[in-house]
Amino acid sequence: MRCLIQRVSRASVTVDNEITGEIGRGLLVLVCAMQGDGDADAERLAQRTAKLRIFPDEADRMNRSLLDIGGEALIVSQFTLAAETKGNRPGFTRAAAPDEGRRLYELFGRGLAALGVRTAWGRFAADMQVALVNDGPVTIWLDTRAP
Repeated sequence: MRCLIQRVSRASVTVDNEITGEIGRGLLVLVCAMQGDGDADAERLAQRTAKLRIFPDEADRMNRSLLDIGGEALIVSQFTLAAETKGNRPGFTRAAAPDEGRRLYELFGRGLAALGVRTAWGRFAADMQVALVNDGPVTIWLDTRAP
């Protein structure tokens, strides 16, 4: 699984002119399940996301995690993170099939919530408008297949 994490001071997702999720200080997490991913990938990614030390401590060093600061997470499905960009038109064949992608996306989000992170959600496979204030900016890529 892959996710792109942005440290935010606030973020929201709107679908059909309705806010489906919004957070204050925390992480906007764009999530993509890839072909071959399973439950262990979703669980490991949730752990890594919650424990990633990218918030400043009292010395202004990135040394605190989402759990440490009591931050929130806005979870947004993003199959385009599976893009293959050899040519001018990206391909998405490496993304998990929609049913499996939804299941793993939801498992990831439930995993974060089980760790004590207040979670808000986008809507899987919807046309979403995402608004955020990137704090830093800090943007981190996580991939369960990366060494």
